[in-house]
Amino acid sequence: MQPTAIPTRYLTWLLCVLGALISLALTALSALWWLLAAPLLVLALVGLWDVTQRRHTISRNYPVLAHLRYLLESIGPELRQYFIQSDTDELPFSREQRNVVYQRAKNVLDKKPFGSLMSMNAEGYEWLNHSLAPVQIADSNFRVRVGSHPKTTQPYDVSVFNISAMSFGSLSANAILALNTGARKGGFYHDTGEGSISRYHLRPGGDLVWEIGSGYFGCRTPDGGFDAELFERNARLPQVKMIEIKLSQGAKPGHGGILPGAKVSAEIAEARGVPQGQDVVSPAAHSAFHTPLELMAFIARLRELSGGKPVGFKLAIGHPWEWFGIVKAMLETGEHPDFIVVDGGEGGTGAAPLEFINRLGTPMTDGLLLVHNTLVGANLREKIHLGAAGKITSAFNIARTLAIGADWCNAARGYMFALGCIQSLSCHSGKCPSGVATQDPSRSARLDVADKSERVYHFHRNTVLALAHMLEAAGLKHPSELGPEHVIRRVSRYEVRPYSELFEFLEPGVLLDGRAELHLFKKYWAQARADSFAPPDYMLKLRETKLR
Repeated sequence: MQPTAIPTRYLTWLLCVLGALISLALTALSALWWLLAAPLLVLALVGLWDVTQRRHTISRNYPVLAHLRYLLESIGPELRQYFIQSDTDELPFSREQRNVVYQRAKNVLDKKPFGSLMSMNAEGYEWLNHSLAPVQIADSNFRVRVGSHPKTTQPYDVSVFNISAMSFGSLSANAILALNTGARKGGFYHDTGEGSISRYHLRPGGDLVWEIGSGYFGCRTPDGGFDAELFERNARLPQVKMIEIKLSQGAKPGHGGILPGAKVSAEIAEARGVPQGQDVVSPAAHSAFHTPLELMAFIARLRELSGGKPVGFKLAIGHPWEWFGIVKAMLETGEHPDFIVVDGGEGGTGAAPLEFINRLGTPMTDGLLLVHNTLVGANLREKIHLGAAGKITSAFNIARTLAIGADWCNAARGYMFALGCIQSLSCHSGKCPSGVATQDPSRSARLDVADKSERVYHFHRNTVLALAHMLEAAGLKHPSELGPEHVIRRVSRYEVRPYSELFEFLEPGVLLDGRAELHLFKKYWAQARADSFAPPDYMLKLRETKLR
């Protein structure tokens, strides 16, 4: 019987063992040999552990060598980002997208030489048509007044570009301070995120939009319900300009969550109104309302409690009949929100399951078109203003979003880049290298509030100024003049079409008299219900048939 040959995959380990033995022997001649013997001995012991443990098969088959593979895998995102990724690969944001934010935030030259890196003949390429009669815009401080409801006595002039929802807890204290300080200086709003209003939101004095999620943080009873007294106290703070009910978030719609007690520090507990050190549950659905009609009543109640401030809601579009049911509730009750923010499925998050990030939630363009069209078709668009969020970092992103129906845009990750985020994709780990998305004081303390708040301010100012320059070139004097006819998309190598021909737009009132021809409206509008989020009757019957 021939002896079994030692597999070549063990060669690295055996060389470590042999090198350790030789080096140990040579230490008798000189103590300097310990400099080589010690690390080789450690590697030899690592290899011994690898072949005896049973948890990792790769390590058992490739002792010592497998750890090199694990090391390279662990730094794979960094290797791709720094050495492999091209300037235009959006994973999730391209180097070009990040660089323009960094340059504008630092208030340095954001011009580029030699020409575009984009493939202008590629399907999906988009641009804004210019005019042979450009204009000059004297004031780029573009705003829209929100608060058309008769009982909204404290309307608010919203900037065309604002900070989207990011909670204290997801972001560090210094990040919140820098964002709000920049918002105060630039005169744009800072959405609190569903983690409520913390001391770090209040200290700088910037305008706030208070987001209220299903956990009712900041207005929460001990058992997790809505507390009207606490809400009124916070909603009437002078800094709070609008109230936003979060129905769903683009990156993880229909998903609740648990904040582990270990992360509920004294400051987070204070902001959210929960016990320190205890697990906190955010349900997937609200408990203060269960139907579209009840949502309208809740909006009216919050408007009254807040002293007449604009009240709206944020949602990612899912089942169309649920959204149609909300609009029918507006028509039936005569009640309506002051604003709606459409959050796209491409939106960001600190942490969410892969399936939710990739496969749940309608993308912003499609969701915004549906919301805009529905409100136009129901003769409600003039009463309700629309915000939109989803991978917005540049003036063109803003322009194309306004062209299809939005009145303003929000951004989260763009402002994170302005704070110094390097897209390390470690938001969920607590080890954010830039001190933005972490509660580790040793990391977040390195984020200089004075410097980063200036960058937030400059990013907003320079981006809005770039939007003004684009509008001037297009012959327009205000973002409200942007329409779908101004944005062009290449649909094939030999065909381009304006948004006005690429997408269908409803005429005012067509939903009220049954003239809507778009497929979604013909299929679901008539069967949507103001008193329930339930699917149409025929779908329930189909389910029953499948279960038989």
